[in-house]
Amino acid sequence: QLQLVESGGGLVQSGGSLRLSCAASGFTLDAYAIGWFRQAPGKEREGVSCISSRLGTTDYADSVKGRFTISSDNAKNTVYLQMNSLKPEDTAVYYCAATSGHFYCSNYVMYEYDYWGQGTQVTVSS
Repeated sequence: QLQLVESGGGLVQSGGSLRLSCAASGFTLDAYAIGWFRQAPGKEREGVSCISSRLGTTDYADSVKGRFTISSDNAKNTVYLQMNSLKPEDTAVYYCAATSGHFYCSNYVMYEYDYWGQGTQVTVSS
């Protein structure tokens, strides 16, 4: 019953925008902080952004700061990642994940995240 499902990925030109969605079921966003990770071919998975609805906090990796915005709609139990000014280096599979460690979600330690979505592909062409 505990599940995360990402959607909204696709192909976009450099400078364009996409909005990713992470729909949670089986738990509420008040109980878990949500992080976004991405993994490009041949590279390690890296943390992108996280949000804690309980604490009212957000965090962004330096590489996306000022371009990406994370938000939550608790009524819909969904977290969004608005991605603007996309660059080819943003190309990756994007995953959302849930952690009970609200204070530490911005450490982006993968083993601290309890639930993971299946990922959605984002491709930015030059």
